[in-house]
Order: sequence, then C-alpha cells, then structure tokens
Amino acid sequence: MAGAIIENMSTKKLCIVGGILLVFQVIAFLVGGLIAPSPTTAVPYMSVKCIDVRKNHHKTKWLMPWGPNHCEKLKDFDEAVSRQIEANDIVFAVHIPLPSKEMSPWFQFMLFIMQLDIAFKMDNDLKENAEITLDVSLAYRDDMFDDWEEIAHAIEIRKLKCTFGSPKTLESEGRHYDCDFLPFMEIGSVAHKYYLINIRLPVNERKGINVGIGEIKDIRLVGIHQNGGFTKVWFAMKTFLTPSILIIMVWYWRRITLMTRAPVLLEKVIFALGISMTFINIPVEWFSIGFDWTWMLLFGDIRQGIFYAMLLSFWIIFCGEHMMDQNERNRLSGYWKQVGPIAVGSFCLFIFDMCERGVQLKNPFYSIWTTEVGTELAMAFIIVAGICLCLYFLFLCFMVFQVFRNISGKQSSLPAMSKARRLHYEGLIFRFKFLMLITLACAAMTVIFFIVSQVTEGHWKWGDITIQVNSAFFTGIYGMWNLYVFALMFLYAPSHKNYGEDQSNGDLGVNSGEELQLTTTITHVDGPTEVYKLARKEAQE
Repeated sequence: MAGAIIENMSTKKLCIVGGILLVFQVIAFLVGGLIAPSPTTAVPYMSVKCIDVRKNHHKTKWLMPWGPNHCEKLKDFDEAVSRQIEANDIVFAVHIPLPSKEMSPWFQFMLFIMQLDIAFKMDNDLKENAEITLDVSLAYRDDMFDDWEEIAHAIEIRKLKCTFGSPKTLESEGRHYDCDFLPFMEIGSVAHKYYLINIRLPVNERKGINVGIGEIKDIRLVGIHQNGGFTKVWFAMKTFLTPSILIIMVWYWRRITLMTRAPVLLEKVIFALGISMTFINIPVEWFSIGFDWTWMLLFGDIRQGIFYAMLLSFWIIFCGEHMMDQNERNRLSGYWKQVGPIAVGSFCLFIFDMCERGVQLKNPFYSIWTTEVGTELAMAFIIVAGICLCLYFLFLCFMVFQVFRNISGKQSSLPAMSKARRLHYEGLIFRFKFLMLITLACAAMTVIFFIVSQVTEGHWKWGDITIQVNSAFFTGIYGMWNLYVFALMFLYAPSHKNYGEDQSNGDLGVNSGEELQLTTTITHVDGPTEVYKLARKEAQE
C-alpha cells in the first residue's frame, strides 16, 4: 500500500514539474516575441566612386565618401572617360555606418554581401564564367577626427553568376544583368564606432585581370548586424540560465555521490550533457562589449557543436541502456557504431568551420565558396556530415522502435505482480515514454519554429501587439533545451526513498529496501534495476 502511495505521489510530482517547465517555456518564447526586437538588421550601402590621386598630393591612402575630408567624386564612368581617368585610379568607398550614426559593440558581428550593377554593352560584354578581382581594404576609427587604422587588406576573387533577360542587341545596351549576391566580408566583433571600406578593381589586360566582366556601374553592399536590443535580452537570458543549470548540476552529482555504488554510464552522460549546456550558457559574450574579440563567432559554433554532439550521444545511450544485454550495458565502447557517425560528422563540420571562420580571423574578406577547390572541399565536408547524420537517425529510430516494442511486451508481465510493484513498474515505464515524447516534442518544435521563422515576414501583428517571430524562435528554442537538460537531471537523479516490506516478495526477487529512482538503467549494489531485470526477462522469453 505504501508503494502505491509513493508511486502515485511520484506521478503527481512528475506532472507538476512538467507544468512548471511548460510555464517557463512559454515565458522563454514571450521574452523573445514581446520584449526583444528583431535579431538582426540589414542596412543597404551604396558605394561612392572616388578618384585616387595619391600619386600627386593626397596625404592618406584612405578615401572617404563624405564628410569634411571627402574624396574627389565621380558621378559615373562616362565622366571618368571624358576626363581620361583610368580604371585603376577609381576607388569605391563605403563608410559604415551611414552619416550621423555610430556602430556599437552590442551589434556583436558584421556580415556584408555585395551586389554589382553590371550594364550590357556590345563592345564590353560579360563573358561566361567571368571572375572579378577585388583589391579591398578595411579600416576603423573611434573619433571622426582620428586617422584611419587598417584592419585588413586582401586581393580577393569572386565568380560572377549573372543572367540577361533580353536579346544581346544594340537596343539592349544599357540594361543591367541580374547578378547573384556575392559574399564579401564577415567580422566577429564590432569594437569600433566607424569603419571604412575601399574597393579597387585593378585592370591588367596582359594578365587577364578584370577583363570581360562587363561594364560595372555601381557596387552595392548590404550590411547585416545583430540588434543591440536583442543582444541585451540574449545576454540576460544567458546570465539567468547559467546559475540555474549549475545549481541543478551540483545537486544532481551530489545525489549520485551519496550512492554506495559508482556512477553508471547514463548518469555520466547526463552530467556531461549538463556540462555542455553550461558551456553554452556561460555569458562570456559580456567581455565582447569591452574587448575586440573577433573569434567569438567561431567560439560560439564550437560550443554549439559540443552540445549537439552530446545531445545526440545521450539519445543513443539512453535508448541503448534500455535494450542491451547485461554483458554490454554500462560501457561506452558498446555504442561505437552509433556514436561513431556523431564523432565523424562533428569533426567534418568543425574542419569546415575552421576553413571558413578560422581563416576569417586573419582575413575577414575570405570565403571558402569563392574557389572551385574551396567549394568542393566544403561540399565534401557537408556531404560526409549529412551522411553521418542520416546513419545516426537510422540507428536511433531502430533503437527507439526496439525499446518501445520491449516495453509493450513487458506490460504483459505486470498483472501477475502485487499491486504496489505493478504501480511502480507502470510509473517507471510511463516516465520513460514521457521523456521520449518530450524529446520528440522538443525536436519537432525546433524544426517547426525554424521553418516558420524562415517563411514569415519576421513578425506578427495582432492589434497593437507585435510579436517578433525570429526573436521568439531564438529565445524559445534556447530556453527549451535548457529546460530539457534541467528536467533530465531533476527526474533522473537517484532517489533515496525506500519501499516498504510489502514489496519484498515481488515476482523478480528484488531485495526489500531497494531504492526507488527514475533512472531506469541504474545498476545497484545488489544488482541491476527492476525495470532492467524485467526487460531482460522479456527479451529472453
């Protein structure tokens, strides 16, 4: 009777915990949807054509598009031809941000894409598979009267992918090609107030540099940076969630160390998952407000990669610990077939990220997609990672199917047990199914909100209330996985409650006083857990 009361109370507690977590989940979505602005802002920039007269009397190599020391400007290239100004003496200048504005460290990063306005001309047509060579420089300053300090300089090549919708005749001269956007620049910090970009298009007919690229009329840039308001909300969430996960981790591990046995594999994996979640949560981004840490984007990718690798490994081990036989349980080596694809896929994505953002630490204009070798290498890494991911999910789906089949078979043994013991097993099985359903719900919500954020306009407006869908996606999903890890450690921490004597004569011969806990795969001092024994008995039958 006492066991039945304990089990009913445990189930009620589980429902209460689920309700509380659901409330926090709703709050996480509302924080992003109602409080935070849109995650990013896109700002268009039109370059100004400057005449580079350094060879004569210009004192600085940096050409400003506007301001008290602005460059000598050209209206268009017809003016350059009439004034006999060569293409090598023309510089496209872009000042960031726009006049009367300042950049802020709260913007976190800057991503720029380039669009070329190329006009069709019979005697200067755009050849097939044309490549444009860019001589680009980036500088900064923190005061409008300071000198510009160089950040980076590079010679970059970009492939032009353009289409022309009209017949190439004299009547079509002057019409513009429809060209794809080109990756231009990415910086992992915004530590300065003002930035200046100078772009040159060097022409060398003998070497074939910038020959056959059509008649370039203008160069446009689109700058994307994180909104400062969203950054503050994001930092606040990280600052709040870090101690929350740390506290539950300490409590969880303390409950394990109080046991008379050593921690088992599943407990170690759950604890490692908590560590990886804490690694993401620790708000080191606060330091980026005062320091020029351009590696923060790469560091963030590495942190997320570690967490998702641990999460995928946990799902495999959690299922496997409910279906493997006694000889293979509780050993990581028994999961090499399932964990191997995770390791290979994660390594491929890490190498890809190092080839992209790792190189950008030295050259922000670099892009692995701009060369054939780089594109093939990147695609190879992504394809291998995709194959590993598919193999992983095939293994996972098979294991989940096996576990649910075993559980369904086990339930036929329950009627022969005492009422208290039957309620105990039913509760453990219910918790296992509960966690599996929560896992599927979390994965489904992640996919659904990602799709919604991509296909909507970025916000929904209901009367006077505006909901930022993209912000709600980021804060909601981030909060959801934190709650998932929190619930895992809370529900699967070993319990120190004991059964009464009425359960000492159960069908499976478990000793009286054996611990009641949610961790269904724990190996006790006096043998495996009850649910494991039941699973093994059913498998043997």
